[in-house]
Amino acid sequence: MNRKPHLVVIGNGMAGCRAVEEILARDPGKFRITIFGAEPRVNYNRIMLSPVLAGEKSFEDIIINDAAWYADNGITLVSGDPVVAIDRASRTVSAKSGATVGYDKLMLATGSDPFIIPVPGKDLPGVVTFRDLDDVDKMLAAAKSGGPNGEQGSAVVIGGGLLGLEAAHGLSLQGMKVTVIHLMPTLMERQLDEAAGWLLKHELESRGQVILTGADTAEIVGNGKVEGVRLKDGREIPASIVVMAVGIRPSTTLAKEAGLAVGRGIQVDDHMVTSDANVLAVGECVEHDGNVYGLVAPLWDMCRSLADGLVDTINPYRGSVTSTKLKVSGIDVFSAGDFSGGEGAEDIVLRDATRGIYKRVIVKQDRIVGAVLYGDTADGNWYFDLLKRQDDIADIRDALIFGQAFASGGGASANPIDAVAALSDDAEICGCNGVSKGTVMACIDGGAHTLDAVRSGCKASASCGSCTGLVENLLAFALGDEFAGERDSKPMCKCTSFTHEDVRAAILEKELKEIPAVMQALSWHTPDGCSSCRPALNYYLLCAWPGEHIEDPQSRFVNERMHANIQKDGTYSVVPRMWGGVTTPNELRAIADAADKYQARLVKVTGGQRLDLFGIKKEDLPSIWADLNAAGMVSGHAYGKALRTVKTCVGSEWCRFGTQDSTGLGIKTEQMTWGSWMPHKFKIAVSGCPRNCAEATIKDFGIICVDSGYQLLVGGNGGIHLRGTDLLCTVETEQQVLDYCAAFIQLYREEARYLDRTAPWIERVGLDYVKQRIVDDAQGRAVLTARFHHAQSFLQKDPWAARAAGEEKELHQHIAEIRPFAPNLVTVGAA
Repeated sequence: MNRKPHLVVIGNGMAGCRAVEEILARDPGKFRITIFGAEPRVNYNRIMLSPVLAGEKSFEDIIINDAAWYADNGITLVSGDPVVAIDRASRTVSAKSGATVGYDKLMLATGSDPFIIPVPGKDLPGVVTFRDLDDVDKMLAAAKSGGPNGEQGSAVVIGGGLLGLEAAHGLSLQGMKVTVIHLMPTLMERQLDEAAGWLLKHELESRGQVILTGADTAEIVGNGKVEGVRLKDGREIPASIVVMAVGIRPSTTLAKEAGLAVGRGIQVDDHMVTSDANVLAVGECVEHDGNVYGLVAPLWDMCRSLADGLVDTINPYRGSVTSTKLKVSGIDVFSAGDFSGGEGAEDIVLRDATRGIYKRVIVKQDRIVGAVLYGDTADGNWYFDLLKRQDDIADIRDALIFGQAFASGGGASANPIDAVAALSDDAEICGCNGVSKGTVMACIDGGAHTLDAVRSGCKASASCGSCTGLVENLLAFALGDEFAGERDSKPMCKCTSFTHEDVRAAILEKELKEIPAVMQALSWHTPDGCSSCRPALNYYLLCAWPGEHIEDPQSRFVNERMHANIQKDGTYSVVPRMWGGVTTPNELRAIADAADKYQARLVKVTGGQRLDLFGIKKEDLPSIWADLNAAGMVSGHAYGKALRTVKTCVGSEWCRFGTQDSTGLGIKTEQMTWGSWMPHKFKIAVSGCPRNCAEATIKDFGIICVDSGYQLLVGGNGGIHLRGTDLLCTVETEQQVLDYCAAFIQLYREEARYLDRTAPWIERVGLDYVKQRIVDDAQGRAVLTARFHHAQSFLQKDPWAARAAGEEKELHQHIAEIRPFAPNLVTVGAA
């Protein structure tokens, strides 16, 4: 029996494991494999350390190869025991533990070491780098501990490159006051020109970070631990932690000590073979043709060439043209090629200061040689594709700077699916995992017809997610109408990279109770927010912290601020509440008197069994509310994202077909639920028998009385997109109806996205999920019901009466008082 040759890999990081994956894909039985890793962990995605630091992901979210992968492929993983010596004569490696293992082939994937600037204090406790999960844990601990007196902690990041800015962003999100010190006058000077670097600096400063460029560190100061950083110009910046992110160097110590040829890195040929034919090297530790690479994309090309060489396939590595993408708190930056210009180079530049967009394409002899994009990087892949292929751009030069859509003749309305279809097969789609368009298309052709399937099959969009849109467009291109689109994790709006769910979770976790606090904690892109996010944030705060949040009336839509519906002529309509559609002569007289007194031009019965008074002047609103209040009538919230009406039929009290007292139950339901702010308008109906005269089957919550009790229906919509309800369950008593209704509303309030009606929410989460939470889980239902009633104790107040009593005046005064400290307060809509 032939013994398999033993492949030993030193390095359990992204390059080493990716090379092993490539070997297994070509010949899974060729080697017996052992991998040594310095960290006591499985292989994970170092690119995603930034989201872990920012609190957006956990370690489990960034694992690339779990323990099962090693076991399934017969790989022996020796973790937490770094190799300290290589004996090429005996073909053995020795680990720190003393273990010695022989090899037939050895692969070095030792990566790079962070550069520590040689200044006094560099060895103080509190000085960390940003290379692995241990570094992240140290930074998180520093952020959690805060300052010496419990105040906000301070961090200094030395280095304004990719890693430094990502570290600064993460620490800022963790609540630290962050200062970035950068020696050069331009941030990310290796990737950005001066103009783009200035825009980036300005944007980061607007989000609360202090950016010091042209700043030279003289000393890290502290007595037994870090206390600050002193610059050569004498300035001193306090800090409880200092992050060194000034650069990296190939990790070559093992190779040097083993006698391998080493220059700037471990020198390799086109198949990653070192000066020893039995030793290979790959990744950041290598030097190929005089070049070393610190970005991830070249690593994937190296891994493919290495694997091909081991299975005797000719695929020489010829070096890489690199591109850089940065997405720090939603700031889009792209850079590729040579942007320094030089003799014979020409610049094509687009600047839009208002929108924060800068594009610069460098052309030489009708070929793209470099590109820098800031604020709008959608065409980055296209420019990079043209650069790599060295296509002649003479015919599209006039439209080149406006992007692929214009250059292809489609203008602003060009189909993005057509754009991605035009990319070459070797165009990079996923930079994190080195996946080309051809690989994605092959994965789709092989049966991966959903986004998750593509992620599992070829890893495209499985890491940072910035290429998700491209992958979805490729799915749409390949599958046509069969792919309806499934992405439900889009950012809340253009002001943030966080989803609705992310924001709601952060509000609870960080105990955020006012809009400026949310924007500060989550590094909102636009300091003042927009008309999309501000009403949503106001609602999420209200829902999460009833009675504790700071209401921002200016972040409500005009109808909610005025407690009436504005009409196209500038007047308002006023709708008093009629419990269950029932009224009295006294209420009717009050409505008639108000209609006369305030010259209502129309009094109309609404679809929700109420009377609507149209044509009321803005200045008369407080007076008409006071008059209606005097008759015992409260706001019908016809203007709000709230409970609108509970529609009823007369039920068993009057109707010969009625099985239960639908009117009485409707009144009880409305009295329980009115004033409850929701993600969208909410309607209830109670029908006294299955003839369903109250139209309960097209309401958000419907109740149909039957002989045995009450059928509870959810998710109906009688609007533009008609949707019939789903049966939730059947209950026996009125109290059960009220409890289930309260639990359902609270679940909807807490988990639906702002402006979601119940119908799309249920379609997204599934009826089974709602049943599991409301019907199957009695304890959970009781908790939801209790939370609903707790919220109602604060929310169930008539805004008309509050306005008359002057409470809103006091609230507006409070807003005015805090405005200097909360400049993000803006008006949404016109009053």
